Amino acid sequence: MSERRIIHVDMDAFYAQIEQRDNPRLKGQPVIISGSPNTRSVVSTCSYEARKFGVHSAMPASTAYKLCPHGVYIKPRMSYYKEVSDQFMNILKSYSTLLQNISLDEAFLDITHLVHRGRPAHKIALQIQQEVLDTLNLTCTMGVSYNKFLAKIASDMNKPYGLTVINYQNVDEILRTLDIGKFPGIGKVSQERLRVKGINTGADLRALSMSEMDTLFGKRGKVYYDRVRGIDYGEVVVSRERKSIGKETTFDRDIEDDDEVIQTIKKLSERVAARLNDMGLIAHTVTVKLKYSNYDTHTKQWTEERPIMKHEDILEYATHLYYELKDTNESIRLIGVSVSHLAKKGYVNMTIYDFV
Repeated sequence: MSERRIIHVDMDAFYAQIEQRDNPRLKGQPVIISGSPNTRSVVSTCSYEARKFGVHSAMPASTAYKLCPHGVYIKPRMSYYKEVSDQFMNILKSYSTLLQNISLDEAFLDITHLVHRGRPAHKIALQIQQEVLDTLNLTCTMGVSYNKFLAKIASDMNKPYGLTVINYQNVDEILRTLDIGKFPGIGKVSQERLRVKGINTGADLRALSMSEMDTLFGKRGKVYYDRVRGIDYGEVVVSRERKSIGKETTFDRDIEDDDEVIQTIKKLSERVAARLNDMGLIAHTVTVKLKYSNYDTHTKQWTEERPIMKHEDILEYATHLYYELKDTNESIRLIGVSVSHLAKKGYVNMTIYDFV
């Protein structure tokens, strides 16, 4: 069996780049995809011009405005971005059906079967990159390696419109000098805990024993022990089972009125039910999430043996959960409704779950 060759493809500032493509006057401008800076919306993404001012995704739009008041703020057009994403994914599928799409603008592609002596992996990556540019007039960045973990690291190293290959000749140097904040899967909390202990680079991480890794990362200790040595057994998963479907809303102001909250729950329930129907799925669990004005977040679930698929049922359970969950001393900043324990329509799930 040939050694694997994996590409990680990441579109460059996807939503912002689409807006700049469609409106040439935005080229070179700090484009920020978000709601109005006067609301509680957050930045979905931003152009590289905006990133120079410290703007980044998931940042409150109000903060982005303070950093970049001259930016061009554009409300997201998610349905349109999804259409462009489908075109992007179809290009990737034309090369390999071993495609794992991580998000609208990011995917892993297993090209092992395409590689031979006269057609190395990096040339295939360049060909894909050029086809995306020629077909969509959009740029993407590519990372190529012999496993998913390293391909992901590679694609982060040379943005935008870059191509990086991690092979056996450079892997050790790259991992040893890599900042721990660049290791996929190590979040901010873990980073802070590691830096307090003087662990700032891959070399520092690699110096830890297996038992020390277990202490720091628990069950994932072995994963990071391997990864810092360039070892990753993860496969490109063509279709992953969806675990949940959910929608949530952040209010423009803190809400105390139950009627207003219930109306929002109704809208969210309708959207979740529509998504369930589109995917041909049923659910067995409804979850409500509340974030209060003090930023405390709480969730509560209700599970039924019988299938849940209609928005009226989701609304009924979600309303019940809301009244059980709400804190009368705090106003509400965000509410979310989701369903889980999913199955295809026509499949009878006989497992009985307890109320959580």
